[in-house]
Order: sequence, then C-alpha cells, then structure tokens
Amino acid sequence: MSFISAKEHLQKYGLEKNIMEFNVTSATVKEAALALNCEEKEIAKTLGLLVENKPILIVTSGDQKIDNGKYKIKFGEKAKMIPLVEVEERIGHEVGGVCPFGIQDNVIVFLDESLKRFSTIYPACGSHNSAVKLSLEELMISSNFKEWIDVCKNIE
Repeated sequence: MSFISAKEHLQKYGLEKNIMEFNVTSATVKEAALALNCEEKEIAKTLGLLVENKPILIVTSGDQKIDNGKYKIKFGEKAKMIPLVEVEERIGHEVGGVCPFGIQDNVIVFLDESLKRFSTIYPACGSHNSAVKLSLEELMISSNFKEWIDVCKNIE
C-alpha cells in the first residue's frame, strides 16, 4: 500500500514518470546505489525520528548520518529513531521504503543541507524495491518539507 500512496502523492506533482521499480531490493543505501548504478551519496535516505514523541523525517544524502551535537542543538533533545516495529504505523511506509511522499499527515519533513550538493537525487518511493529520480527543486516541492536543516555529518 505504501508504494501506491507514494505514487499517488507524486502524481499530484506530475512526477510519476520518474518512479522506478526494480527486480532487486533497494532497501539500503548500498542496495539502492547498485540498483540505480549511481554513487551512494546520490541516494536520498529518509530517517524516521521522534521529537517530543512525534514523528519527523529527515531526508539526507546517502553518505551522511545524524550528528548528535547538531541534532540536539536543533531539536533540544537527543536523536531517537522510531522503533522499527512502529515505523509503518507512524510514517506510512515500511522500513526500506521510507520516503517523504504519501506519508501520515502528522509527520513533519526536514531536508538536510547535505542534499544541496546534488542536482539529481534518488529517494525511495514507498517500497523496498523502488526509487524516484528527482531534481533538488522537485524534491523541495513534492516533499512538503518544513525547512532546511544542518544536523548530519559524513559517515566516513
């Protein structure tokens, strides 16, 4: 169901033509990069966290992870991932397909500054074997994000 909700959401912006489905899994950054034949940093991974026990999504580049210090300054608390068993219920997508499209109404989306390095990025599209090719502008428009934030750092 979550692939359908993500696809319907993207159709509102005329972006359904950019959706790709694979015969292999694209659930992790590494798997998505292999399926798309791109670099891991070009994958727009979506992290589900809780702030004051309310779900948020942070979309960041595939080569980034949460910087706990920056996160605490921004949100006033330590980063807490949504428990795996709660992700689908709280966000609207299963782990491996989490994206900012077709999500629950109460979820706030943030875009991390690390994405600004790219003209084209590839977020998941609601399932463990899909992605959507978007320009940064298309992501900004279709994600209904609240604001740009700087809460991540390079994995390496």
